[in-house]
Amino acid sequence: MKDQGPEVEIIHLLRAVTVELGLHSARFANENSMHATDVRALICLMDAHRDGTEMTAGRLGGLLGLNSAGTTAVVDRLERLGHARRVRDGRDRRRVLVEVEKRAVELGQAFFGSLIGRSVELLRGYDERELAAIRGFLTGVREAASGAEPDV
Repeated sequence: MKDQGPEVEIIHLLRAVTVELGLHSARFANENSMHATDVRALICLMDAHRDGTEMTAGRLGGLLGLNSAGTTAVVDRLERLGHARRVRDGRDRRRVLVEVEKRAVELGQAFFGSLIGRSVELLRGYDERELAAIRGFLTGVREAASGAEPDV
């Protein structure tokens, strides 16, 4: 096979990392009686909680690429498992927000904490310029995967 350069090697390595992370996430889902979509929904809810943003079912469905019925099913499953809850918006009682439960955050930390810790330690070995390059590369790949056009 013809040498395709270091860029393609890095892309193949990124693909391998994606597969391993997917398998790790699947083990978490299996061990906790969840669907893969449930895990992705929990990630969205945790990201919203960490960022201090509200999550409606409609927004969650959009992030997951689900229709209304699919989103309702995911939220119902997460509620039954004690991982999420529906709450009325304090400013607009007609709106319902979906929030992650503390139990789900703790469960995720228990399962993924070691992986996150090891990854953070790896990143601490890079200087600010290298971290900016890694951040830029990962942001660009994420935008390419989502079909987004890069900001100019």
